[in-house]
Amino acid sequence: MDRQEHFEIGDIVFSRELLINDGGIPEVAPDATLATPGGRGVVVNHGHVEADLDQEIYLVRFEGATGDLGPPVGCLPEELTQDEAWAKAVAEEFAAA
Repeated sequence: MDRQEHFEIGDIVFSRELLINDGGIPEVAPDATLATPGGRGVVVNHGHVEADLDQEIYLVRFEGATGDLGPPVGCLPEELTQDEAWAKAVAEEFAAA
């Protein structure tokens, strides 16, 4: 899973790791979980990091426990995948832990 993928607006993606609010989303509590490994989301925008125009960044809204979409979360390509089978397996492992 070292390969960086490219995503388009509207693509369904899955979190490769636990994503925690580092304070960058003011309406969400600091240290709140934004996405769990295998969590499903949708790409709502994409662009580049201002300090490094070669670095892509994606805004993703991840599903919450009730299925509602959360706030947009900035994600690097290596934090996302479209591999649904992998996401399902890792989500089950995370939930069992």
